[in-house]
Amino acid sequence: MSVLSSGKKIFFTVEDNLIPNFFLLLQQGFKLKVLVGSSISSLLCDQLSVSPEYLEERIQTIFLDGKPIDDVNSATVKPGSTLALSAALPGLVGATLRKGSYYAPLRSQISHRETDGTQFLHEGIVSLKLFNLLLKELGPKFLKQGLWINGRELSDFFKRQPDDFWAGCKVIEVDGQKVAPERLLEITWQEEYFFLQVLAG
Repeated sequence: MSVLSSGKKIFFTVEDNLIPNFFLLLQQGFKLKVLVGSSISSLLCDQLSVSPEYLEERIQTIFLDGKPIDDVNSATVKPGSTLALSAALPGLVGATLRKGSYYAPLRSQISHRETDGTQFLHEGIVSLKLFNLLLKELGPKFLKQGLWINGRELSDFFKRQPDDFWAGCKVIEVDGQKVAPERLLEITWQEEYFFLQVLAG
């Protein structure tokens, strides 16, 4: 866990309309400290506060370590796993990849299969990626809770933001100290991860 624990903590309060600017970071992938060894449904609903109804009705396509998932109750999230979540994708490909799809047999060779048996809950790090409508619907929630972003990706993100973005940032703090926007551009960003928390207000 030290790879995350040693990182700086960056806090933003921004105008509401700036929250979508951060969605690219969520699509590229971010890290969370969780209890691994649980099912996908337990991770999302019990640990990350996603409602069971939302998981059932809205999160239609799920990849665990690059493999499509059909049963969120049996697929186990392990240390270092990458979980990608999407609303329903269009077309036949989207229908084929959808969890529990009628067309699931068409992708039997690439679908996730649980092989390790019983797992025990313990602290670990997982990567999460959000796509399409889930960015708007779940993105603000994860930004508010806080997440870990690769420093180089965060640096590139800051460098791409226009002046009106920085004008809409009401508060910026690094490790509890208020800083000016230009300070973020001066930080030497390494491959370490930084804890990012973004609130609208």
